[in-house]
Amino acid sequence: MTTVLDVQRFKDEGRRFAVLTAYDFLSARILDEAGIPILLVGDSLGMVMLGYRTTLPVTLEDMLHHAKAVARGARQALLVGDMPFMSYHASTEQAITSAGRFVQEAGMHAVKLEGGGRVVEITRRLTEIGIPVMGHLGLTPQFVHQMGGFKVQGKTDKQAAQITADAVALQEAGAFGIVLEGVPSKLAAAITHKLRIPTIGIGAGPGTDGQVLVLHDLLGLTTGKPPKFVKRYANLAEQIASAATAYSEDVRTGKFPGPEHEYTANGSAPAKDRSQGSPRTLGEASEFVGSEEVRYGG
Repeated sequence: MTTVLDVQRFKDEGRRFAVLTAYDFLSARILDEAGIPILLVGDSLGMVMLGYRTTLPVTLEDMLHHAKAVARGARQALLVGDMPFMSYHASTEQAITSAGRFVQEAGMHAVKLEGGGRVVEITRRLTEIGIPVMGHLGLTPQFVHQMGGFKVQGKTDKQAAQITADAVALQEAGAFGIVLEGVPSKLAAAITHKLRIPTIGIGAGPGTDGQVLVLHDLLGLTTGKPPKFVKRYANLAEQIASAATAYSEDVRTGKFPGPEHEYTANGSAPAKDRSQGSPRTLGEASEFVGSEEVRYGG
């Protein structure tokens, strides 16, 4: 299983690594089996799963619900739970309680917090009690209103200096890694070179130690024009729409369900093969004999 020590080893060995978001059991299992070393249960689920315009409405209970599902699906990946807005802002004690629930109830191995400043001290306290922390600097979605929207950060010398200082402070407070989002590539590369701990970029260019994408962006499930930093590796939205249309047409024309999809009272074949328009013989029905089990999932 990937641990925070492994992530540090990736940095030390110059090994670049991938991070993806996961929000449910099935996607977590698929990504885990694909060998993705870190799965982030991001508060981005508010936008791609729950339909909110920002991450701000996402609650701690929302996050714990999805984190539990991901933990049931993954066996090898390092699981990181995103601390949502107002789950660590009131006090350090609130932060400890919220982070503790991610680990104790939801099966996460670490938590992620946005911002610097007082988050540095929260990071220090959490790591002191054994909860690994991933930092998040640059474009921090929980500060969207303060930033005036989803805008690139660190473009001025003052902003760049502050982000760099916060990154160093988080490292010294015990963070095992830092997400750098929506910052100029040159700044991200400079911070990556300066830090001992790994950086994970999203919209931060190629100079970070790792990269993270929202799974729905990667799969082409989101609609509209994707952000500049997104590379779509599939176009599942179109494939899903095509499959749904084909299914609807099969139902309308009576093509689905076919004989192979039916159950009968005694386990024999349906009385009539609709594709041939004639009854089946006992021999032809032999494959249906015996106890039939209705199974769901994999």
